[in-house]
Amino acid sequence: MKLLEYEAKEVFKRYGIPLGMSAIAKTPGEAKDAAAIIGRPVVVKAQVGVGGRGKAGGIKPADTPVQAREAAKQILGMKIKDLTVRKVLVEERLRIQHEIYLGVIVDRAAKCYTILASGEGGMNIEEVAVRNPEKIVRHNVDPLMGFRSYHANEVAKRLGYSGKKMQQLSDILLSLYRVAYEMDAELTEINPLIETAEGFVAADARLNVDNNALYRHKELEAKYIESFEGELTPREMEARAMDLTYVELDGDIGIIGNGAGLTMSTLDTVMLYGGRARNFLDLGGGANPDRIGKAVEFVLKDNRVKALFVNVLGGITRCDDTAKGIIEARKKLGDNKPIVVRMMGTNEEEGKRLLHGAGIETNDTMEEAAQKVVHLAKEV
Repeated sequence: MKLLEYEAKEVFKRYGIPLGMSAIAKTPGEAKDAAAIIGRPVVVKAQVGVGGRGKAGGIKPADTPVQAREAAKQILGMKIKDLTVRKVLVEERLRIQHEIYLGVIVDRAAKCYTILASGEGGMNIEEVAVRNPEKIVRHNVDPLMGFRSYHANEVAKRLGYSGKKMQQLSDILLSLYRVAYEMDAELTEINPLIETAEGFVAADARLNVDNNALYRHKELEAKYIESFEGELTPREMEARAMDLTYVELDGDIGIIGNGAGLTMSTLDTVMLYGGRARNFLDLGGGANPDRIGKAVEFVLKDNRVKALFVNVLGGITRCDDTAKGIIEARKKLGDNKPIVVRMMGTNEEEGKRLLHGAGIETNDTMEEAAQKVVHLAKEV
């Protein structure tokens, strides 16, 4: 999950990382009001989850509240790498002495977090790594020891700092590491960290949280769903809220499988026999009857679905659990749309017995099941 800049800065603020005065705005009028409250020259910044905002015209300076309003008017609604700008961050303009890059990344080769720092801030760190690799300070964090104050001091010294400035920079490094560790970040960075006469200020913020850890960060789950608004259909948004991996298509045959590869193969096989899938829905591994029932119910509620094809290879996801979920969903909906099932694997015979008892057909091969569901969809 990629947090927007202002969202990342809200997290940074909790960890004591120094920030400039700022406010979020959704309209030009709100941007003007924010600039008036800040009371000094500002920068108006598009809030989208991609880089290259400046080059795309998504970051504009403003000396007065009126200029801030005009800047927001130009930025709001524009597209940056196909993403529509719906919010801007109005932030005080800083007096820059020097720009620094700080980051914490997951180094998969070293199997640990790695601290990155460079005096070449404000630039793409990948470009610096290629052009001047000696200007990047790296410190691999021992997972057992963690990142200690003396490690942070050493990184700050290698960037050329000493005394009070070294201590300030060290504190920011420690806080940034805590952000990464406690927020389950795949990446967090400040680019640039601005050096001023008084100290340091994070002018930008980036925080990418591991989707698999969102259950530990309930405050981010709603933001995760909202982040797809405008990119997903209403049904896809609803599916995400239900934790279902779902893509809406333009056919009339509902598809449910377990595993992305199997589900894609199911879509292809249905097309091979003249049908068109209405959706892609991957149950994933280890689905229980409740999750399977929820998925079946969700697909059958789609008015454009004429027939449903459930294709399951029973491993961790058991065939009898699949059958129980399908039967329960059908009872709950009272829906008579045709359901075709192909299942094989763990508890296959018990699963087929349950389905047959409920009047639901099963097929031994994916090809047979695909032909059957295409035929049934055409009859509806």
